[in-house]
Amino acid sequence: MRNVLIAAFAALLASPAWPNTLIDNVNGIQVGPDGKLQHFSALLIGDDGKVLRTVDKLDNIRLNVQQRVHGGGKTLLPGLIDAHVHLTQLGLTTTQIALNDTRSLEDLKTQLRNFAAGHPNPHWITGRGWNEEAWTEKRTPTAADLDAVVPDRPVWLYRVDGHGAVANSAALREAGITRNTPDPDGGRILRDQTGNPTGFLIDKARELVESRIPPMSDADQDSTMLAAQSILLADGITSVGNMRTSAEDWNSLKRLGTAARLNIRVVAYAHGLDTVDRIGASKPTQWEFGDHLRLAGVKFYADGALGSRGAWLKRPYADAPETEGLSLQPDADLERDAGKAAGVGFQIAIHAIGDAANAQAIRTFEKLERSYPGDRRWRIEHFQIVDPADIPRLAPARIIASMQPVHQVSDRTMAEKRLGTGRLAGAYAWQSVLRSGAKLAFGSDVPFDTPNPFVGLAAAVSRQDMEGQPPGGWIPSERLTFEQALSAYTRGAAYAGFAEDRIGSLDPGKWADFVLVDRDPTKVDPRALARTQVLETWVAGKKVWARTSAGGAERGQ
Repeated sequence: MRNVLIAAFAALLASPAWPNTLIDNVNGIQVGPDGKLQHFSALLIGDDGKVLRTVDKLDNIRLNVQQRVHGGGKTLLPGLIDAHVHLTQLGLTTTQIALNDTRSLEDLKTQLRNFAAGHPNPHWITGRGWNEEAWTEKRTPTAADLDAVVPDRPVWLYRVDGHGAVANSAALREAGITRNTPDPDGGRILRDQTGNPTGFLIDKARELVESRIPPMSDADQDSTMLAAQSILLADGITSVGNMRTSAEDWNSLKRLGTAARLNIRVVAYAHGLDTVDRIGASKPTQWEFGDHLRLAGVKFYADGALGSRGAWLKRPYADAPETEGLSLQPDADLERDAGKAAGVGFQIAIHAIGDAANAQAIRTFEKLERSYPGDRRWRIEHFQIVDPADIPRLAPARIIASMQPVHQVSDRTMAEKRLGTGRLAGAYAWQSVLRSGAKLAFGSDVPFDTPNPFVGLAAAVSRQDMEGQPPGGWIPSERLTFEQALSAYTRGAAYAGFAEDRIGSLDPGKWADFVLVDRDPTKVDPRALARTQVLETWVAGKKVWARTSAGGAERGQ
């Protein structure tokens, strides 16, 4: 091995094109194609921003490089990939009211009152993150609750899952919602005992209000996208799969790419066929802006979310036996729309959380697999509550399970309540997916959960929260090894976006996207792993974000 390395470096030294950058004295860790951890001490990067090679040991070989960066023994990992994000919604968290930390309805009211007083403009007040399951009251807020604080401006506050939201009376009036407004297909307007809307709208009913909120200007859209990018880079995320991409999202990403301000890599999935038409894409686009942007697929929805009881179940909810959730499209409609997109080459991603919805997504992909042979990489987004009998159907149909480990931690007690403990054998079943032979890609679903991949890694290997609960982990047989979890955030997520030839590892010829962190994630317990801090984020061999000693950003875009 030593002779091979010496010969390789001799060839480099004889070459007229010197490597641009050497990152040395690092504790390099990545997952190899065999699924095992690889270790290296230095990284050679060409002047094109791509990896020349990782190096086990430099010994005393001297290299003439333009830039040498001493890593100080820090741990270097490939740039983490979040396979499922919502960029605009993440950016909006910096300007909207954030309710994730509320522990009671009174907390929400207090924050709403303070936000309204400090933000007289714009007219609409929007926000997200409340979760009644974390409140002392354990009940969904109503329009009357919001009216008591802000009666004169429209208020629209999303639940933590994003599939349900509550409006005050002013917002209901703007949307024209009354007791006579029917539930739209695939949506529900919650009503009180007298038949009047409570203000809480689920899934497609949300569109009645959302359509009345004034759109952002191009400048605001771009600022929002840049804010999301900065958050992701600070967490070590260098590439994302942007789900439910709107035409406005796409145009913003194109503007940022043209202005050389797009540092993260974005694999975009359009929000349905209408968005594809609005974008004007007749087929998937090629990579643009130095492999920073590509429209790869189209996302469809089979159901809603478990927390708002919109997830479509095979049997009624344990805590609401009057409902099985919402089926958002009949089989024939989903097959028709997905087939139309697949027919021109788009990758198909279907949102499915409940076991009935996941079964529908699998049925759809099984049919598409027969109609559209080749390497299509069908994706199920979330694959959250699944009938164990359906898991073995993934691999034969070449379906990728795009999952979010942080959901298991945040949803655990809620899932037990919604389903009962006897129906959880296929819940957040990461190890079962891998054992079935199917591919696994990890992400966060940010802003509906934290984008921090180290929190996700910790959840994946422990099935416990930050306090170490529950003891031994929740359904511990579904825990992953560290290398399995890291692979799902790197190689697996790259594969899910048809990008494994460009990113996902630091193999020769791939982009030099990597992070330096403050600890060795292989040598700490899960709680310490979750607290890992990113020190620097590099994309294409250039530092794009760094942490100051005070914990802020030294630079970032």
